[in-house]
Amino acid sequence: YIGHGTKIAPGVGLITANHSINNLDCNTEGEDIIIGEDCWIGMNCVILPGVILGDHTIVGAGSIVTKSFQDGNCVIAGNPAVVIKKFDQ
Repeated sequence: YIGHGTKIAPGVGLITANHSINNLDCNTEGEDIIIGEDCWIGMNCVILPGVILGDHTIVGAGSIVTKSFQDGNCVIAGNPAVVIKKFDQ
């Protein structure tokens, strides 16, 4: 799910399934990714299965998002991504 007004830069990977660690020829069951409204996903980010990003989340270029940031109203960046700034609602 991608919310209204969200912008996604080139090279972004939205990964909803992965390989089984026990058998690389098999995939794990997919998990939805939910991106809220008015988000901005920077160039070359990777968002992994099951991640939920709340409204008004900015993801810095090149970040790897391994967990959810459901509260939104923040800037996240890094590998793995962490909150680097929060906004007033």
